[in-house]
Amino acid sequence: MARHIVIIGNGVAGITAARFVRKLSDHRITVVSSETDHFYARTALMYIYMGHMRYRETKPYEDHFWTQNNIDLVRGYATQVDTQSKVVRIADGVDIAYDALLLATGSKSNLFGWPGQDLPGVQGLYGMQDLALMERNTRGIRRGVVVGGGLIGIEMAEMLHARHIPVTFLVREKSYMDYLFPEEESALINDEIVAHGIDLRLGTELKSIIGPDRASAIETNLGDRIDCQFVGLTAGVHPNTDIARASGIHANKGILVNEFFETNVPDVYAAGDCAEFNADGIGSRRVEQLWYTGRAHGKTVAYTLCGHRTPYRRGVFFNSAKFFTVEYQTYGDVPARPGPHIQSQLFRQGRSLLRVNSDHRTGQVLGFNTMGLRLRQDQCEAWIRSRTPVDQVLKSLAKARFDSEFQSSRVYRRAAATSD
Repeated sequence: MARHIVIIGNGVAGITAARFVRKLSDHRITVVSSETDHFYARTALMYIYMGHMRYRETKPYEDHFWTQNNIDLVRGYATQVDTQSKVVRIADGVDIAYDALLLATGSKSNLFGWPGQDLPGVQGLYGMQDLALMERNTRGIRRGVVVGGGLIGIEMAEMLHARHIPVTFLVREKSYMDYLFPEEESALINDEIVAHGIDLRLGTELKSIIGPDRASAIETNLGDRIDCQFVGLTAGVHPNTDIARASGIHANKGILVNEFFETNVPDVYAAGDCAEFNADGIGSRRVEQLWYTGRAHGKTVAYTLCGHRTPYRRGVFFNSAKFFTVEYQTYGDVPARPGPHIQSQLFRQGRSLLRVNSDHRTGQVLGFNTMGLRLRQDQCEAWIRSRTPVDQVLKSLAKARFDSEFQSSRVYRRAAATSD
């Protein structure tokens, strides 16, 4: 018997779930979102601002895809779930009944109570509305300040730089993302930021934003005043749990779920950035806020929604990013500060870097970092899963070659030579 599955949120987790529910069943599917009419690639926001893409080019599917696949789209803001009556309440007064509900509400930008954070000209960057606001806030400005040394921060700095707007970038850490990257990788990104003319202020925090009517300057914890007309607050994000908390659905940092993405309420599930695992066997990361994990969440929960109860297994960790012109990939276990059991081998030539981690007790490969190079994801994951000896990996690096730049790289040749 067909059921009505309602999904709140049209990001990668929600839409992947909708697609796989359709592949697996003839259930009725309704996707509710207040952000946009159609799913788009959120990671492409910066490229719209920089003029490299248009909004319609960020949509992976043609607009007719949804009707062809019998997926109903509702533009509206879901405010509450009546879990007794199994109804989603929309802000305009419409109620949507469900048989199963998936909360895929994503994240919200962090705010830390800085004086002046509510002034015009101050904002975060997470969704399409933020992009439209940034268009207005940066028109004709002389300088922008970006606060927060994460991925969104460096993206916003590059966005402003692309429009020839001088940028000051405040990073509270001693080196960019040194909580995530080993020292050499972090230093490489510092150099890349400075090489593009960004005023990088390491070890510096925002103290206050100065008005009075709109942002005109900021003051740092070191006592410096920086005149500016735009302040980007990019000090991370947190799970969007608003609708769960308003509806009696248990939440901690995120909406609490088990390995089947089930909440404490029958027939209510949560996946993607908003979810927090409270089950053993998932791993140390209780909240996963990556595009890749969001896609995996959506696919896995779809099977359970269709009656094929399937536990989530994270598998080999993977992430990728771009820092101005330097591409970055990571696979497996590459901590910023490796423990005593990890042997880390680093190969670097200019702006190209390869790090290979292995267990010094067994010699088995544990993980890879690359910057300015590309490795094949399937091959790296296969080596890690099969616990391949690191010497064998180094001899066989050509199998992971992804492009011609890597093939001719001195880094590649140097890494392969170490195993001889």
